[in-house]
Amino acid sequence: MAHNPEEMATQEEIIVPENLVPLGAVLGHGVSPSDVCFALAKVFRVQHAEVALLRLDGGLLKFIFPEHLRTTGAIPISGKAVAAHTALSKKAEIFNNFARVKHASIFETIKPVGMETETSASPDPIQKLMSVPILDQSQAVIGVLQISRKGVDPRFTQDFSREDLHDLEIAAGLLADSPVLREN
Repeated sequence: MAHNPEEMATQEEIIVPENLVPLGAVLGHGVSPSDVCFALAKVFRVQHAEVALLRLDGGLLKFIFPEHLRTTGAIPISGKAVAAHTALSKKAEIFNNFARVKHASIFETIKPVGMETETSASPDPIQKLMSVPILDQSQAVIGVLQISRKGVDPRFTQDFSREDLHDLEIAAGLLADSPVLREN
């Protein structure tokens, strides 16, 4: 019995929540991590610099996005960083009090290229954070996806909801099958 390729494609089609549709449009071949992260920023109503995409490579989480962090170092999964904890626990987490969570803030202080000439002030600190593992089909961690909200004062920064976290988990599942993590 022959199968029509179009019928097979619709059988395997993933139903994406309406608010994640912008992400679905940028998951094909030839799409850059920047394209994906700009779509995620739009979905979660944050600035593009508030999206982090990391790939697990030999026990280290390496930044794929933001681009200005690609060459600044890596996070060992044996460390105490939130991204490392996410990778080890394989659990999604929300930190709506992130400024009070003990964490290495070194990556928060690195300015994007071009920003260093605009102002001498440091970038705003992360106030809220969602962190989810990106798992392959065998449930092995291949990366971590984080969305943050930065600001001077946590009172003026919107909390993330359980629905936001659920949507980020769906986005991470879509990214697991995307060439973005493998090609970069």
